Amino acid sequence: MTDGTAYDVVVVGGGAAGLSGALALGRSRRSVLVVDGGVPRNAPAGQVHNFLTNEGVSPAELYARGRAEVARYGVDVLDGTVTTARRRDDADRLRFDVELADGRRVRARRLLVTTGLVDELPDVAGLAERWGRDVLHCPYCHGWEVRDRAVGVLATGPTAVHQALLFRQLTDDVVLFAHTAPPLSPEQAEQLAARGVRVVEGAVAAVEVAGDRLTGVRLASGEVVARQALAVAPRFQARADLLAGLGLATGEFLMAGQVVGTHVPADPTGATSVPGVWVAGNVTDLGATVVVAAAGGMKAGAAVNADLVAEDTDRAVAARRAAQAVDEQTARHWDELYAGRDRMWSGRANPHLVEVAGALPPGTVLDLGCGEGGDAIWLARQGWRVTAVDVSRTALDRAAAEAARAGMAERIDFRRHDLARGFPDGTFDLVSAQFLQSPIEFPRDRVLRAAARAVAPGGRLLIVEHGEVPPWARAHHPDVCFPTPQETLTALELDPDAWHTERVETVRREGTGPHGETGHLVDNLVLVRRR
Repeated sequence: MTDGTAYDVVVVGGGAAGLSGALALGRSRRSVLVVDGGVPRNAPAGQVHNFLTNEGVSPAELYARGRAEVARYGVDVLDGTVTTARRRDDADRLRFDVELADGRRVRARRLLVTTGLVDELPDVAGLAERWGRDVLHCPYCHGWEVRDRAVGVLATGPTAVHQALLFRQLTDDVVLFAHTAPPLSPEQAEQLAARGVRVVEGAVAAVEVAGDRLTGVRLASGEVVARQALAVAPRFQARADLLAGLGLATGEFLMAGQVVGTHVPADPTGATSVPGVWVAGNVTDLGATVVVAAAGGMKAGAAVNADLVAEDTDRAVAARRAAQAVDEQTARHWDELYAGRDRMWSGRANPHLVEVAGALPPGTVLDLGCGEGGDAIWLARQGWRVTAVDVSRTALDRAAAEAARAGMAERIDFRRHDLARGFPDGTFDLVSAQFLQSPIEFPRDRVLRAAARAVAPGGRLLIVEHGEVPPWARAHHPDVCFPTPQETLTALELDPDAWHTERVETVRREGTGPHGETGHLVDNLVLVRRR
């Protein structure tokens, strides 16, 4: 990654949700950057559980495997911290500027934020030091490991009774410490009594530890209740500060009518209220375990890709419509030009083409911009098989009619083709580009390079162009400049080992204007042969 690199998607957070989303996007051939701050929520835990095929793996190993997997699909992973994300002012496809703590910036079409949450533990001495070891939260993540032990549940909110009943499934010895929770309802008290869960009144002051093991819970009264593990219910705070610059605020998360934390609201796919921003994992789903966060990341990644596909398709449709409009404009320009006269050109073959092709054995020839067919009919008479293309239907109809009168129709394949939008298939012994110059926008160099690619081994490309404005037209085009023959040759970008240059020159000849005027014409000529 370099400063200013652009990606389809920047994923902020490299945990289970972020890496899973990046995997889905990478496998969809999206360019993806994962920026990971290296502080996953489950870092204190020794193992990950209830993750099929990854049961018991350490968080560090899980994320190392995940990084290796996404790298196989071209995903970039960067150790760092995203400090801000802002919408770009311009209207191009790159909607977001993302700034890292080290000052680097990247650009992205979409953002997937998987920054997780922070567990704010109750203010009890010694609790934080034991977090993720024998001070626990989730019975599905750690319950099996404390089965049949003496477990305490620290009540701080409305979910405490539910938590105690869940741990009672794993051990017969469960104590609920009333601490700061609301009084039990009669129904709750009956439930706990029925399951043999003892309730201890009074505030908890600290946990007791001996030999790096939790041994008990000390009440404010000084009483110590022996316990081997303590379940708590943290307050969950979404890590979402970086979203403030996008105008995306967190919302309160309610459980049993009580606020238990904050999260970033999103729809089932992870889409937020800010277009182009998705979230997944604990930053939006406070109850997601590792496997659920991974599933949420995959779902969000797929939704982001679908959104990008829709945008790419809309742009492709718009580009196609614009191209069709240009095609119509181009065809209309040339049709109107030809329709203005009964005959636009003399019908005689260009003398440079006659000189070059007349010295060659007949073969196949591609006549680019064939106009009314003078060159194509002459070539056919010399024995060439001709493919003649032009954008003007009027010109092609005239050329076909003239070829029929000359008895050459079977030797000439006339095709309507806008060379600015596509090029005829096949290879040819001679490709002729005679005065392939246009007063309207035309990708001349690109078309001439395509013409070179259409030359068969041993074949030739002949380019003849105006070198100056004809004398009778200078008053109308005083500032027109034409490339020199050498400039045209350079623009072809030919491999010198594959091509031999036979002629690069400027030629003067006598010519006649549309109203009988005579004067010197200047032609630039390039003739090259494929080895």
